[in-house]
Amino acid sequence: MRLLSVNVGRPRPNPWKETGSTGIDKRPVEGPVAVRDPGPKGTGAVALAGDRVHDVQNHGGSDQALYAYAREDLDGWAAELSRELVNGSFGENLTTAGLDVNGALIGERWRIGTHVVVEVSCPRIPCSTFQGWLAQEGWIKRFTEAAMPGAYLRVVEPGEIRAGDLVEPVYRPDHDVTVAVAFRALTREPGLLPRLTAAEALPQETKNRLRRRLNS
Repeated sequence: MRLLSVNVGRPRPNPWKETGSTGIDKRPVEGPVAVRDPGPKGTGAVALAGDRVHDVQNHGGSDQALYAYAREDLDGWAAELSRELVNGSFGENLTTAGLDVNGALIGERWRIGTHVVVEVSCPRIPCSTFQGWLAQEGWIKRFTEAAMPGAYLRVVEPGEIRAGDLVEPVYRPDHDVTVAVAFRALTREPGLLPRLTAAEALPQETKNRLRRRLNS
């Protein structure tokens, strides 16, 4: 299990949302990249040095410090869409190899390289910017039905990472709530919502949303 690339966003106009700009255009960078906890959502800060988000209401902050997507899943989409998807095409910061990102448990921790430790926090929920970026009509529905969302990560131990670093799971919590299960529960399968109560590592705003839905 290893890190194929570390991808940093290049700001560009965002015609798909009223946020002015977007950082979804992620591209691989050379050499080590500093990783740190960006702090609360609302500032645009993310974990990677040189990167940021522009829709500060919905993205960024400690619970969405990094976004990881598996190269194997990108390859599957590339075949299905009949187009090349280079590393970073889905706006992911980390493109991995040999790691079942969607099968990771909420709260699972990975060591990347020598020092950095990250924790799986929640699945990515697709938005209009993602659909517009890929220029695929009906993409949000298609991506949601596939239930291969990739994982947002929070930073537990800061440091530096680079392409080629090994990724080693170092902790797995005692529940069965994977990234894919959490995504399905929060989107198309609300019958799964009660299972999410076992995943203490979900972001607080997700737990608040879950509590409202279960009590409605």
